[in-house]
Amino acid sequence: MHVVIFADRLGRELEPLTERTCVALLPIAGKPVLEHALETLVAAGLREALIAISPFAEALRATFGDGGRWGMRLDYVLTRGEEDPETVVDRLRARLDEELLLLRGDVLHGVVLADFLGEAADKARPVAYGKVPGAPVSLCRHRAGGRGGLEPLRWAEDPSAAVLVWPTVELPDAAFNRLESLRAYHRAHLDAAAGRFPNVIIPGRQAALGLTVGLHSKVSPRSLRQGIALIGNQCRIDPSAELHGEVVIANGAVIDRYAMLQDSVVMPDTYIGERVDARNAIVQGNRLIQVDTGVVLSMLETGLRVDLREVTVSGMLAEPLNRLLGVLTLALSLPLWPLALAAALTENFNAPLQETHLRGNRLEFDEFGMRRRRVFAAGEWGTSIPVLRYLPRLLAVVSGDLRLVGAEPLTPEQADRRVEEWEYVSDQAPAGLMGPTQLLLPLNAPSEQRLLSDAFYARQRSTIKDLRYLLRGIAALLTRRAWWPE
Repeated sequence: MHVVIFADRLGRELEPLTERTCVALLPIAGKPVLEHALETLVAAGLREALIAISPFAEALRATFGDGGRWGMRLDYVLTRGEEDPETVVDRLRARLDEELLLLRGDVLHGVVLADFLGEAADKARPVAYGKVPGAPVSLCRHRAGGRGGLEPLRWAEDPSAAVLVWPTVELPDAAFNRLESLRAYHRAHLDAAAGRFPNVIIPGRQAALGLTVGLHSKVSPRSLRQGIALIGNQCRIDPSAELHGEVVIANGAVIDRYAMLQDSVVMPDTYIGERVDARNAIVQGNRLIQVDTGVVLSMLETGLRVDLREVTVSGMLAEPLNRLLGVLTLALSLPLWPLALAAALTENFNAPLQETHLRGNRLEFDEFGMRRRRVFAAGEWGTSIPVLRYLPRLLAVVSGDLRLVGAEPLTPEQADRRVEEWEYVSDQAPAGLMGPTQLLLPLNAPSEQRLLSDAFYARQRSTIKDLRYLLRGIAALLTRRAWWPE
């Protein structure tokens, strides 16, 4: 038996969620929609499938590959998007067996597939549909000799309105959600997390009654005030945050202090700021989507979205404490400023104080609503003496653009030249005035070496290590390296 999965929806009905991805890749209860379909096939002993794809085809291929992760063999075929399933099957007929299992992979099935196949095998007719109370479930067994009968698989047609000319297999214990609207997508999350979708595998461990938590996530059971919550991998939820009703939080999310979520879905890599109140909503990036009304609210002013990697590292030293230390350091450095001015006038009389632009730790949003590090202007004395040259950067510590201890701040041009994935690891650490790269590497070290040093620092850093670098930076003021140009 060959399996054909249709995952070629254009996804206009789920915008803005589908602006940068396809429906089959949208997460539901911790996994992409299509992954739930693959797990259903594996549970029924089916190990090969041909997937019809269209929008974001390369992203889908990259996510699922050849299927080896699920013990399957996957192949792909491109369609025009929401193409008639019968046309696709006719085009592929030479590659397919006489007996087919056809289903949509961009909807959510809660079906025990083995039960459907067993009952469909007893039907004498060449085509049999799966059906839950009220509608077919975009599931069809097709044998040689059958013509047509794929209407329930057409995306453009509501299966509940389709005229069925072939027998159906009633699945009274199954569940089905077409994900045909934001409201339906929101409901699918909550139903899956609450166990109302049989045969849907929910990842995570049971941390408390009603609380399922993924890998490397930190959440206090006290946050779940009442109801059910599903927390994805690598999430951070402040103990003062409150979860009510049914809540699903996707991978990489951060929920800050005193935030309150009720019957809501949080999309991947989203930051919920302090005291944000989300009820019956989908939160994606800087958007809060009210599913009752379809209204999309911009949350830029609340700082709703920040990437987890930057949120967690910013908590290593409290921001007010860091700025206070910056003020103290600036006060202690005041006797050096006249010396720095004199040195700058000696070396660069026409431009003693120069300006450079650096990526700091404060965040802003671009025109697409995506988070990025804010670029700020940093002063530098026009002298080759290192300890004097970078004195003006203490002002950036006071303003919060830099930390006293952190990775070397990059210019926008240096950041844009990065191409390898490992080169972005340094973004997991805050930009700082001093750190292992600034203290230990020579100023003329290759950029790759400096990025590697910062990447290692980002992965290994801790409060204790930052304190050691701070003490080493103070001690470095008395070394030849600080006062003698290389």
